[in-house]
Amino acid sequence: MTKFNKINIDCFNLIINELRMDKRSLRSCLLVNKEWCNIAVPILWKNHSWCNEDKPEKLFTAIFSCLPSSSKQILSDYNIKLPSTKSPLFNYVSFCEFPKPKIINKIIGIVLKGRYNREILYDGETLDYGKTLYDNEKLDDREELDDKEELDEKNILEREIYKLFVEQCKGVKELCWETSQPLPLFSGALTCFSQLSSLDVDVDFVNSDVLYEMAQICRNLNRLTINNCSQDLPGLISLIDAQKNLKNVSLYPAHKKGTCKELSKALARKGSMINNLYLGPIGSISPSFLTSLINLKGITIYEGDDIRKEIVDFQRYLAISQFPDLQYISIVGLSCFKELAQLIEKTRGSISEISLFTFNRFAENTGLFIKAIANNCPKIKSLPIYLRSEDFIHVKSLLLNCKYLEDIKFYGLASVITDDNIGDELLDILTEFSPNLLTKILLSGSWNYSINAFERFFESHREKRPLSIFEIRNISEENKVIVRKYIKEGVIIKSNIRV
Repeated sequence: MTKFNKINIDCFNLIINELRMDKRSLRSCLLVNKEWCNIAVPILWKNHSWCNEDKPEKLFTAIFSCLPSSSKQILSDYNIKLPSTKSPLFNYVSFCEFPKPKIINKIIGIVLKGRYNREILYDGETLDYGKTLYDNEKLDDREELDDKEELDEKNILEREIYKLFVEQCKGVKELCWETSQPLPLFSGALTCFSQLSSLDVDVDFVNSDVLYEMAQICRNLNRLTINNCSQDLPGLISLIDAQKNLKNVSLYPAHKKGTCKELSKALARKGSMINNLYLGPIGSISPSFLTSLINLKGITIYEGDDIRKEIVDFQRYLAISQFPDLQYISIVGLSCFKELAQLIEKTRGSISEISLFTFNRFAENTGLFIKAIANNCPKIKSLPIYLRSEDFIHVKSLLLNCKYLEDIKFYGLASVITDDNIGDELLDILTEFSPNLLTKILLSGSWNYSINAFERFFESHREKRPLSIFEIRNISEENKVIVRKYIKEGVIIKSNIRV
């Protein structure tokens, strides 16, 4: 009989877990009996949404009820009054996902809003009770003192809330660390953070010593995001060196100038592990580590402001790097077409998507870039191309060799050729050589097109697949009429030209 009941409970667990996204049904399960309630409560709390909770005050009050008596006494000693709570039926916090800083700040706001007739601004969100702490108006002495008291109280309350979650949450997988609270020093940190696979850390808040302590606990990160790093931190270097499976790295350096040579060396030591790199903006970190990323599959780079020398260094290292298994490239701001061409020529043909954006209308070596893609990227599906009319000649081989192209965008650069209807050459190439899968096309250049070339192009798609998306900029009214005709006839499904 006991075995039969156990099987039933296991079945109920599976069934009720299928309702994890249906809060109304889960709450109904709470009322069936004690057994159902015991099963439903952990599922309900684990899968609730911090951000979309209908009644956050009620949720946060339940969390306050789980604070240990020692924390409640500390808060009472500082005259921090919590909402009145009853003894909890469950240890709700132990079922929760570890909250992000934005949620902790909301919890703090619920408590502090009653103490001062002012507005507290946390993480871009305003809690509607008075004047902001960051108001630019001059405060009198009493108000300045109140600010200090309030910030002290915020720090004390924040510490006790974080201590609660660190002690009660086990096996946390993801952590967004944007607080000066020393999380790895709190009781329970080992069981809380030892299984972390994703860490997003802002070193504006977290000091080097505490990062070193996290390195003693956390050794299996798959994803690491570092924000606002402008100088080398020994604790951060230790954290990186401790990792055994670091696949994804994102670096968001601080806007202020700095040098992170040791950080670059640490990443180089993990170079054979890293599969995906996001670097933006360029500036603080030496790009020398790029040559060590021999197993890189995806790279995203953003240009920074006023970093001419750094861009030259970056382009030099990009040109000599080898990423043979590269599948994805995204470059924003830079116009390093020669270096990208050199990089692509050293790949093994696995690139399926390239995303580029540049403001430089006088960018050079675009023809080299197009040829490199045509010769080395047979699997590419999505591609933006910056080109002059002189580069149209390279588009033919691109279309012939890249049979899997689904989406192509042509952006015009400054050109020395100003012939009338120069765009006809590009349209005729698309008409004759476009692969069958290519149904998303953008033409964004100062090129003129004849009506005949437009009609030939659209008629060719009457025999192929319809154009799911066709966008064109700088088009004459006469050509808009042609586009509208083919939209009405179903040759074009969607366009920026309105019917």
